[in-house]
Amino acid sequence: MIDRLTGIGTTTMGGITSNSMRMLEKSVDYLWAKQAAHLDNIANAETPGYKVKTVSFEKKFDQRLKEAERRGHTRAKTRKAIEQSMWEVEDDDEVTRMDENGVNVLEQSLEAVRTAYQMQYTLQSINNNFTTLGKAING
Repeated sequence: MIDRLTGIGTTTMGGITSNSMRMLEKSVDYLWAKQAAHLDNIANAETPGYKVKTVSFEKKFDQRLKEAERRGHTRAKTRKAIEQSMWEVEDDDEVTRMDENGVNVLEQSLEAVRTAYQMQYTLQSINNNFTTLGKAING
C-alpha cells in the first residue's frame, strides 16, 4: 500500500499479530503521516495562501471500535474495525496572517516534537511485544 501523503510504501505484519499489535501498527502509520504533515507545514510557512494540513485518525478509529462493540464485541470484528481505520489529511481553513497562510511555525515545531516522542514510545512498545514473543518462542 502506498502512503497518500509521503508516497512511501507501507506493509502489514501478517497473521502473527494480535489486535493490540495491529492497533500499534495503525498508530505508527498515523504518526508517520502526522509527522510528514507537520514538516510539510513548516516547509510551507512562507507560501502565500497555504492551508495547514492536519491528520485525523482517533475519532474515526474510536467510532469504528464502538460500532464493532455494538455488533457484538468479537476478536474478528475488532480486527476488521482496526484494519478498516485509516488516517485522513485535511486542510485547516484557519488563517492567521494577511497572506492567508495559516502556519504557526512554533506550534507546528512543538507538535512535530510531540509526535516524534509518541512515535518513539509506540515503536518501543512494538519492540517490547516482539521481545516478549521471542522469549515465549525460545523459552
